[in-house]
Amino acid sequence: MAKLVVLKFGDASFNQGFAVTLQIGEESDRPTTEITGRLPPCPEMPLYYTRWQSSYRQIGNTYRLDAEKIQVTNVSITQSCQDLAHVFQARFNTWLRTEEFRPLREKWLEKLLPTDEVRVILQTDNSQLQRLPWHLWELLDRYPKAEIAIASHTYEHILQPRTHNSKVKILAVVGNSQGIDTQADLAILQQCENADITLLVEPQRQELTDYLWGHNWDILFFAGHSSSQGNDVTGRIYLNKTDSLSINELRYALKQAIERGLHLAIFNSCDGLGLARELADLQIPQMVIMREPVPDQVAQEFLKYFLTSFARGEPLYQAVRQARERLQGLEDRFPCATWLPVICQNLAQTPLTWQQLTPQATPAIEIRPIHPKLKWKLGIATSLAMTGIVLGLRFLGVFQGAELQAFDQMMRSRPDEGPDQRLLIVTIDDADLVHQRRNGEVLKGTSLSDKSLNALLIKLEEYKPRAIGLDIYRDFPAELPDLAKRLQKTDNLIGVCKSSDSTVMTKGIEPPPEIPKERQGFSDFLHDTDGVVRRHLMFFTPETASLCSADYALSTQLAFRYLLPLGIAPKFTPQKNLQLGKTVFPRLSSRSGGYQGIDANSGQTLLNYRASQKIAETVTLTQILSSPMNSNAIKDRIILIGVTARGDFPDYWATPFSSRLDAQMPGVIVQAHMISQIISAVLNQRPLLTVWPFGWEILWIWGWSIAGGLLVWQWRRLPLLALALGITSGILYLLCLSLLICGIWVPFVPSALLLVGTASVISLQNCTSNFWQNLKK
Repeated sequence: MAKLVVLKFGDASFNQGFAVTLQIGEESDRPTTEITGRLPPCPEMPLYYTRWQSSYRQIGNTYRLDAEKIQVTNVSITQSCQDLAHVFQARFNTWLRTEEFRPLREKWLEKLLPTDEVRVILQTDNSQLQRLPWHLWELLDRYPKAEIAIASHTYEHILQPRTHNSKVKILAVVGNSQGIDTQADLAILQQCENADITLLVEPQRQELTDYLWGHNWDILFFAGHSSSQGNDVTGRIYLNKTDSLSINELRYALKQAIERGLHLAIFNSCDGLGLARELADLQIPQMVIMREPVPDQVAQEFLKYFLTSFARGEPLYQAVRQARERLQGLEDRFPCATWLPVICQNLAQTPLTWQQLTPQATPAIEIRPIHPKLKWKLGIATSLAMTGIVLGLRFLGVFQGAELQAFDQMMRSRPDEGPDQRLLIVTIDDADLVHQRRNGEVLKGTSLSDKSLNALLIKLEEYKPRAIGLDIYRDFPAELPDLAKRLQKTDNLIGVCKSSDSTVMTKGIEPPPEIPKERQGFSDFLHDTDGVVRRHLMFFTPETASLCSADYALSTQLAFRYLLPLGIAPKFTPQKNLQLGKTVFPRLSSRSGGYQGIDANSGQTLLNYRASQKIAETVTLTQILSSPMNSNAIKDRIILIGVTARGDFPDYWATPFSSRLDAQMPGVIVQAHMISQIISAVLNQRPLLTVWPFGWEILWIWGWSIAGGLLVWQWRRLPLLALALGITSGILYLLCLSLLICGIWVPFVPSALLLVGTASVISLQNCTSNFWQNLKK
């Protein structure tokens, strides 16, 4: 069932901070969880938004604001807008990661699954909070079926007794369209199936009022020029070239339309928060508006995407999210287009789907008796049919989330392997940052000063480590000449950079300029839709425009350096799999194990985390610089230097061991697991994670369906059957766990589903057969 999440903000300001109450519950039910917290004062947040807003409104696009405002195109302004958007997003998420707000975030992660369909309501009357683009909250990236809306503290449920229309009845009002193409909006509306559209083009005030009073409307649509005024207190729409109206001037007509069933208002026009605030006072169930001036083409594309999703049955919130995210394809020409659409919600109302606006009578279901003699052929047919259905759903990715959760549970259930003695991790925690600052060292935007890094490399060189990995970004030259020379000439030192990603318009982060390309590795991790790192990206071909040209990952480069003195050099098989010695690292395909349809490009393999409470020995920066070291702790080892601080430079990742924020794994520890996987597979024959061929998986899954049918024939009484199914399910889990320990990931969720499902269906068939036999007697 869908979830409803309400974030209720107390009456305060950015100068004072906000008291926040988080409520979580099932849709259309009272919340089952409530927790209070606080967002600390952040007076600069409105300033960051205002700077972005000012830059955005200078961009040369035809806006649906008012016809007299014409902008001048300027490429530098567009880039400035994008830059300010990145700055705002970073500051915004930093504010939401503050310690006072952390309990609410953790409760959210505890109660909501990434697969849940979630309506998130931001309940506040603060206009500055309402205007912020809350969809940029990084927590929402983990919930692909979540969308956020704004709501007022004051709301009321309106009874809407009405006769349902045979089609979705839409009143489409086209106001003053000087300088914009509203005909495109109308063409999109007219393509909607099962819709009855009434069109008013540049109407007079009396004409619009009469139409609102005279019919039972489901949706009100407006295209044209509009604006918000008085700090978003009021809104104004421009009906024609001479007349404009505030919502208050249509108050009685709109109130009548709402009471007669108006469920949704769409204002595909500019700066709609003032319109939304006035309409919310009339208790309209839902609105979709644009929070800022909207370019003409963006408005048209959003309407097309939204109506396509909504009319085919997607919930309102999902349809808005899909349409909003699809606008990203326009952001090369229209920066921040995805920031514009926003839902305004009456908290007392539940959104209806397109189909619920025109409910159809449910046909009667005729129950026919099953043949009383259930033979073994029927059991085989049932097993085959259910297996086909489950495999089809699995192919579509329906079970991917559940299979990954089961995979994580098994990863946590493996026996402890102990730490890898070939690694030593030098961590930089919050205390190390404080220590460096107290010593007057300049961090220069990173976690490790030139002075401390130089001292660390000098000390490490004394004990002759086999390889050193610097898992810290340094895209600037060293100021100390001695450090610059040391970075350049330390042959076993690997620097790190971050590759570009054209899908999110990032060019990456440059490597340290003193370190040549052959001693560079990229730091990029692959995470699944739930944010968990389960795959190891070992190599790939960088994009042409990337600031990072490294071909191999930092972990791969360090493993190469460790194995080279042993006479083991990398090569590639004819299938383009990486081979080290006799060990071949199998590349993932788009459908491997529980994964269905993932992007499997480049050299990625499953990450077989080392089952250990402690992956390797660790020492802090301050400890290693201030204390003598045992040479055996460094000599011939891989030394990995990275950040574990949670303050200035957080680098934490969700892993199969935990996705909770306070238990996530530092990036440097994830790197250590990757390095350990490579060298342990080559030198110790520790198994790599692989999957069975597709045909074997089908036989395995079908076999457990057969097992479910056999259990029914053996134990027909329900209590005994339930016990047998429980025991067999436990055996299935232990088999899957044992195979995973041996390096084979086999399907657990579809197998367990078929085991129980086939037994349930055949048992139901038996009960039905017995019923009809007794009825005939």
